[in-house]
Formats: sequence, C-alpha cells, structure tokens
Amino acid sequence: MYQELLEKNMPSLVSRLYELYGGRWDFYKIVSRLESMMRKASAERNAGGYLSRLDAEAIASADDNPWYLSGKTVGIMLYVDLFAGNLRNLAGKIPYLKELGVNYVHLMPLFDCPKGENDGGYAISSYRKVQPRLGTIGDLKFVADEFHKNGIRLVLDFVFNHTSDEHVWAKKARAGDPKFRDFYYIYKDKSEVDSWNATLREIFPTVRRGSFTYIEKNDEWVWTTFNSFQWDLNYSNPEVFLAMCEEMLFIANLGVDVLRLDALAFVWKEKGTVCESLPKAHTLIQAFQYVARIACPSLQFKSEAIVHPDEVIKYINPSECHLSYNPLQMALFWSTVATRNTELLALSLKRRWEIPSSCAWVNYIRCHDDIGWTFSDEDAREVGIDGFAHRQFLNKFFTGRFPGSFACGEPFQLNPTTGDCRICGTMASLSGLEQAEKSGNPELRRMAVARMKMMYAVQMALPGIPLLYAGDERAVMNDYSYRDEKSKRDDSRWVHRTAADWSGNFLHESQEEVFEFLKKVVGIRKDEPLFAGNDIAFYDVQDSRVFAFRRGTVHVIANFSDSAASFRSGAWSRCSTDLITGKTYSNYDAVPLAPYEVLYLKEQL
Repeated sequence: MYQELLEKNMPSLVSRLYELYGGRWDFYKIVSRLESMMRKASAERNAGGYLSRLDAEAIASADDNPWYLSGKTVGIMLYVDLFAGNLRNLAGKIPYLKELGVNYVHLMPLFDCPKGENDGGYAISSYRKVQPRLGTIGDLKFVADEFHKNGIRLVLDFVFNHTSDEHVWAKKARAGDPKFRDFYYIYKDKSEVDSWNATLREIFPTVRRGSFTYIEKNDEWVWTTFNSFQWDLNYSNPEVFLAMCEEMLFIANLGVDVLRLDALAFVWKEKGTVCESLPKAHTLIQAFQYVARIACPSLQFKSEAIVHPDEVIKYINPSECHLSYNPLQMALFWSTVATRNTELLALSLKRRWEIPSSCAWVNYIRCHDDIGWTFSDEDAREVGIDGFAHRQFLNKFFTGRFPGSFACGEPFQLNPTTGDCRICGTMASLSGLEQAEKSGNPELRRMAVARMKMMYAVQMALPGIPLLYAGDERAVMNDYSYRDEKSKRDDSRWVHRTAADWSGNFLHESQEEVFEFLKKVVGIRKDEPLFAGNDIAFYDVQDSRVFAFRRGTVHVIANFSDSAASFRSGAWSRCSTDLITGKTYSNYDAVPLAPYEVLYLKEQL
C-alpha cells in the first residue's frame, strides 16, 4: 500500500516542497530524507494492529462517505487531569462517554510542558513525552487502543507553530548551537526586530508588546507570537519541516485519528507582511497533508484558524484540512442570544457555510479558549450593524456590564489601547444559569435552561461534527478559584477550565435537565439519516427572532429569543412530526414558537 500511495501523492508533495525549498542546492537530499522517514512510519503502522485497517478504510471511503460526515459522530474536548486525573483513569470514563453519545474525543495538550505558565499546555517541551502527572506515552497508547476498541476516535493537538523555551531545540539554540539557532528567529540587532514588528499585530497585548522577547542573558531577541516561553519555529529552514514531520508521524502512530493544527495561520513569516495566512502557510500545510496521505492515510487534519471568516475557509479543502473549527458559528450563536436578533447569524452562515463536499465543519458552542468576535464587518454592515460598536456591546454584555445582561463572563486580554477583549466563561454562566441560581429566581432559571437547550438543539442539527466542551454537558458554572493561583490568575480562561465532579450528583436540578436534554438530541441526531452529509438550506429571516434551515425533509426552526415567535411553514405542504417532542403539526400558515423553542419538523410521507 505504501508504494501505491507514494506514487500517487509524491508528485504533489514534491511540488509543494519545491515551492518552499526549491532554491536550495540540497533540495533532493531533503526529499530523499523525507521519503525514508515516511517509509519507516508506514512500516510501523503496517506491523499489525488496527492502524493498517483504519488506513485501508480511509482510502476506501475517501470519496464516498468518510466517517466525519456520517451524522453519527459527536465529539467532546477535555483536559485529562480535570476530567479524569490521568490517562489510565480516562480509559475508565469510556462508559460515561458512551452514555453521552460521544465517539470523538479531543484530549487537550498533554505533552510535556514547563511547570507554571505554559499556555494551558500549548508550550510543548517534548512531543514524545507525556506530562508526568498524566502518565506516560505508553498510557497514551493504551487510551488510544481502548478508545478504538469502543468505537471512539482520538484527537490530539499538533502544536507546530512554536515550541516551549524548554524544548531541547530551544535549549541548544540558547547555548549557541548554530543548527538549532536556525530552528527559530533569533536576532542580536534590535532594528531587525523593529522592522518585523512594524507590520505585526499584537496577539496578547497584556502579556507583551510586539512579537519578540528579549533574552537578557544572551543579549538577543527571539520571535514569540503568543507568550515569551513559546518560541516560533522557522519553517523557511527545511530542517524544521523535516523535524516536525518526524514528530507528527510519531504522534499519528500512537493511534491518533485527527490532529488539530494549532495556530496554523501563523506558521510562515515574510518581512513586510502581517505574517498571518500567507500563501506559503497554505503550501506548508499542504506539504504536511501529503506526508500524511503517504505514510498514515487515515490521519485527518483539523484547522484552528481564528481569523476573518474569509481566511478561515481557505484552509478547508482536501489538500489542507478536511475538518475545521467553525468560529463564525460559535461567535454568532452568542451574539444572537445577546441581541435576540438572527439577521446577522442567518446572513453570515448562509453566505459562508459552503465548503467542499468531502470536508466538514466542527461546530461548537464553547471551547477551552476565549470567545473572539470573528464575524465579518461586511456582513454586519449589510444588516445595519457597526462591527466595532457591536463588539464593544458584546464585551460589555457577556461580562455583565450591560443593563439587563444575564451573563457572568470574564474579559480576556483586554487591549488598553483599543479597548478590545475576548470573553471567557462556561456555557452555563454565559447563558444566565449562574445568575439565575445565585438569585434563586425561577423565571431566570427557566430562561437560562431553555437558552442552553436551544443552542444544543441547533448545534446537533447542523452538518458536520458537533463538539462539546467537557463540563458544559452538565451545565457546570464558572470556577473563580483560578484567581488564587499565581500561574493562572492572569489568564481568565481558567474560569471555564473546571474539574469534573464524579460524585454522580448535580448541584442544581437545572443542570440535570440540560444534561438529559443533550443526551436526547444527541440520540436524535445519530438516529436521523437526514442529519448526515453536508446538505443544508438556510431559510430567509421572516421573524428576526427565528433561525431556520432544512436538512432534506427535516426543517429545523429555532427561536433565539425570550419572547414568543412564529415561522411560516409554506415551504412544505405535508404534515410534519417534531422529532424532539413527537408532536404532529399540520400545514399551518405559521408555526408558533415558545421562547427558545426548537423544532425538528420532519415531513410525513
């Protein structure tokens, strides 16, 4: 199988490598070294076990019905320590995952990283060693094996834009090794640093101004887009590409099904540009993709590009990433529950949803990170919204600083110059459940629960993979104890990184209600064949409170407001049954909707 895959994909791989490194005298030596690496990794996969079977299945279904478009895939992302303590214990939580209906599990960064500040594990010190408190590489392989025995796919992060400053490459670079100094962007001349900074945006302005960190001991500067302890890799050096390919293939051969490509928009740098989403960033990702096709064909890439929607979609294609986070959907869900107006949501998703038929969105309501308001200002203007003013409103609303807000959120990375920030908080706290339970107000509680159920029901009906964030399925609320830990107090994202409670009890009945409803709509999604594939048709907004779309002959109608609304059902003539409640609807002129109600109306044949 390897030779076939090599002959089929090597020309495309070589063309990408030539674009990146073709000017070097040793270009063909680079290609030869890469081929040897791929051959070795492929042989390891074919030595026995389930990886060769997964590869064969992936090749057979590549153009037909890949697993991620079956409609039966439901995901969850979790921190191993917060969810289960360690990797061995995680295997014991498989029955819970199966009860929830989850069969795609994204384990948040678990490779070795610095103690103390480490950006939630995204500062990798070794790609071949698990954080000791979580276990060993052997334990990770054990979890992968147990997951696959139970039909669960394993997702890990591939943090390939940077390493931690404790990685052996960085240590050797700091010690003056010329080979490894070329793995990073290190400058003695401050004017060189200033010339780069002139066109770069600041990602974490409260952490550091500019994109470089001064290393006082060496009297030099190193490129650190995100944090001072995360050193950006220099992919203009082919040795970096080869080294990271070797790490990627090692991780894949542990039994990993999907790699989330972290910060992929930043991986290629060119002076005089913003160094985000440059053409050669796409070329580089394509090169990684063709390496995977040859050596580990069942491996899928998931894009993490939290940039303008027009840039996000450029990474979603068969040559780069078959899967992609859908940050537009996430941001606009929250924007819409704040405004109770679906016009921007409907316009943006209708305009920007379409992707290649072999690809899929990963739809999420919350994640480990903050909420950034990544909608298109052009779309906003079309529905009469000023993008800047709307972001300011949303920041105030979700941090409880807007009159009438139901949200309990925390600001993240407040820019003192622009006033911009992002939002942190669990789904329950942002949806109003924390405020409701603290006040003991039954009406606020009812609205908060309905709000959460509505968002889950819409998420489960959309094409692609619905992804839950651990804790949100049980409507867990913010944990403010992070403020008492020195290594966490300056990173408000820890407010929603909560530890699982395995006592079996819910603190509030409202949380159990959300949990049981979620299990119900997950089951409906898996049982309904029309929820498979990418087919979707968005309805034009009739009532500004209502968001509606069609999946075959299933009409999904959602009220995003806390007041009654309606939807005109003239789009179909048959009677229909709501898959959620079992209630039958005749062909009324208008379907009434209670506050935050969602209907899955399936036409009766």
